[in-house]
Amino acid sequence: MLPGAYAHAPASVAFKKLRKRLLRQTQEAIRRFGMDAARSDGAPQKWLVCLSGGKDSYTLLAALLDLKWQGALKADLIACNLDQGQPGFPKHVLPDYLKGLGVDYRIVTEDTYSIVTDKLPETKTYCSLCSRLRRGILYRVAREEGCDAIVLGHHRDDALETFMMNLFHGGRMAAMPPRLINDEGDLYVLRPLILCAENDIAKFAAAMQFPIIPCNLCGSQEGLQREAMKQMLDEWERRRPGRREVMFRALQNVRLSHLADEKVWDFAGLERNEE
Repeated sequence: MLPGAYAHAPASVAFKKLRKRLLRQTQEAIRRFGMDAARSDGAPQKWLVCLSGGKDSYTLLAALLDLKWQGALKADLIACNLDQGQPGFPKHVLPDYLKGLGVDYRIVTEDTYSIVTDKLPETKTYCSLCSRLRRGILYRVAREEGCDAIVLGHHRDDALETFMMNLFHGGRMAAMPPRLINDEGDLYVLRPLILCAENDIAKFAAAMQFPIIPCNLCGSQEGLQREAMKQMLDEWERRRPGRREVMFRALQNVRLSHLADEKVWDFAGLERNEE
């Protein structure tokens, strides 16, 4: 299975180091955030690995298959792509790719494209509604397949951009958690690439020659808040290399007593030592 995934990979030392770094970070995220715990009956979990056809989800699947091949991941995997009915979507690309890998997969066709474009004018961003519709469908598919979790390809930079959007536009301090439980309480949502840098993922995807499918829905819109956050972080990184990594470390080093949310820290109940 694994050699097929790396059929087009270069043999260079640089690529081997890149692959090793991404695998190390993915395995570290799985370990640190308890993603690969067995079911209550001792059986391995079953994960629905969500593929969009973009660089992140291809890299996610490759990393998980690599870890499975090495015996470093116990969870069983089933790949899933949601065909959202976008005009010109190349329906053959992902099935052909997944067949070539010999991995279990499911292709689901739901015309969320028409719903999103009917409900929202072109001047509004589609991402939020599209994401909610897509997530609901993936939860349903995960239940049908007997999965314990849906697994997404969000990475470090996605988390930082979400944090900045919430800070500047949402009035709250929140990013993307590595692991959470859905509102119904029956499925985990996992992000094994959460420690990985987008730049590394882009280099890996290019070297692997993944058959990338561009998004012509939200990806075609201009003026997106997320894109503005990305540009801001790019500029900060250009001026001070390593700024993204420092910011992400801050998300892992929260001091509730030094913020101002009385719902999570009892400021009124603090008492000084009068002795």
